[in-house]
Amino acid sequence: VMQLTRWIAPVVGVALLINGSTSITAHAAVKPPKTEELQGGRWIPVDNAATQPEIDRELLRVEELINAGRYSQASERAVDWLLKNPNSRVKDRGLFLNAEALYRYGNRIKAFYYLDELMDEFPESRLFYPALEKQYQIADDFLPAENHRPYKSRFLGLPILGREDEAIEMMYRIQQRSPGSPLAERALLRTADYYYADAQYDLAGDAYAAYARSYPRSPLLPRVKLRSAYANLAQFRGPKFDATPAIDARAQFTEVQTLYPEMSAEENVPKFVDRIDGQFARKLLLTGNFYKRTNEPAGAVYLYRSVINAYPNSAEAAEAKAQLATMPKWALDMPAPARGAIGLPSSTQPRE
Repeated sequence: VMQLTRWIAPVVGVALLINGSTSITAHAAVKPPKTEELQGGRWIPVDNAATQPEIDRELLRVEELINAGRYSQASERAVDWLLKNPNSRVKDRGLFLNAEALYRYGNRIKAFYYLDELMDEFPESRLFYPALEKQYQIADDFLPAENHRPYKSRFLGLPILGREDEAIEMMYRIQQRSPGSPLAERALLRTADYYYADAQYDLAGDAYAAYARSYPRSPLLPRVKLRSAYANLAQFRGPKFDATPAIDARAQFTEVQTLYPEMSAEENVPKFVDRIDGQFARKLLLTGNFYKRTNEPAGAVYLYRSVINAYPNSAEAAEAKAQLATMPKWALDMPAPARGAIGLPSSTQPRE
């Protein structure tokens, strides 16, 4: 028995030693996960420990105050922390929390500038895009919409100061911060819609045109093109004034008819084309009447015949025929104008 015990003990010891060394070796073989970040088009290894968010007790307290609805106190503590920790690794979080507290308190202009500071100083921060989204929210709040009234800044304790101009500037800065991004696309379209709703049709037309150039594959493009046509048509003041907006609108309506026939039928686009053609016919007729009054019968005959050739089924064509009957014979002997030479772009001519 003694010999058997002496034999087993060394064997057990060797087994434990082997098992222990195996565990240590296995543990040593397990490497921490490797983390890389895309920087300048190359994947760069980064220290996992350095990428972990640092916890600051004072900022946690600020966040608790925000969640408790004590926004003024939260902002005061956040500002105090920022002054005491200008070089902190989590300064971006302090700026974001202060902006959030100011936003909820109602000082949204100041919140916007704190978010600006965050993005200027920490372009690599994980809070960059949340800050940009918050800036969009601030700008959107200042603009009227179907689902909310525009937020107004307080003066003497009363919400009476509109900030629409500042909001448009904010939208522009958002586009500069992230050109080509979905948020920049939303900002540009929101700007165009605001101008359209505010009856600033010249600016709306420019903004919609910029959207169509910048985002030609957007699923919203058909509606944008239609809105752009409406904006141009709204700038046309009548047949006695410049016809350029109506010419542009007709070309855009025609494009919508060609590219998006279903939407064209749904929005009754042909009706607008016919209305514009009627305005063109009226403009030619009025111009012909002007030449008649100023003793320029040759010019009057030319324009009357232009109305008849271009818009034969219109009421203006019937009136032009009646006016031709009063013209002198020598003016009537002048060559008739060709269809494409009536003083308006060929895009306004009816099809054969």
